Amino acid sequence: MARKKQNKELSDKQRALIAEFDKKSPISEQFRTLRTNIQFASIDRQIKTIMVTSSSPAEGKSTTIANLGVVLAQQHNRVLFVDSDMRKPTVHFTFQVPNHTGLTTVLTQQTKLENTILESSIPRLDILPSGPVPPNPSELLGSRAMQAFVTDVAQKYDYVLFDAPPVNAVTDPQLLSRLVDGTILVLRSGQTEEEDAKKAVDQLKKVNAHIIGAVLNDRELENSQYYYYYGEG
Repeated sequence: MARKKQNKELSDKQRALIAEFDKKSPISEQFRTLRTNIQFASIDRQIKTIMVTSSSPAEGKSTTIANLGVVLAQQHNRVLFVDSDMRKPTVHFTFQVPNHTGLTTVLTQQTKLENTILESSIPRLDILPSGPVPPNPSELLGSRAMQAFVTDVAQKYDYVLFDAPPVNAVTDPQLLSRLVDGTILVLRSGQTEEEDAKKAVDQLKKVNAHIIGAVLNDRELENSQYYYYYGEG
């Protein structure tokens, strides 16, 4: 994904969800291209549950997955966006929903799934926030409860997207990658070190994650009014 100049007239939320608030922008078209690449990757293997992660923090994974959710919903798919970053959750900020309950309270049986999922302002796009930060994120993501949760929501939605922490920071993405149909790795141009990117891929391959593609974020482009997201399926 590449960036040259942001439209200052857009609010922070509108910039984060550019695929909804400026559908005709070049960046929105890039997200639709990413959507198409994912769907082509599903020809031989069904891909309904997708984890998006990065090699390190601040590489744009949360913005990437949020807009991917938007363009999938715009195609009349029922989409559930799950904040599985239990250490530094941000999805509730992006979609401006409460985070009092969420994935952590569902997995620990404090709340029921149907009472915890929230409707977003985007038609057909539902949100499951992370919920209160737990003392044991890795244990929760590697639990049988998490496995049952993924199976359950995959039957209820066309796509389920999981926003996961960076691969090189914690083991959470490795645990989650074994439960989902596919993984997308987000890298930031000019920031992500080559060795960090290789390490992230190696970490995912160690657990046999199905890596369906990478997204290069913040790549400088000439004559562009927006920052682009360039996806390789």
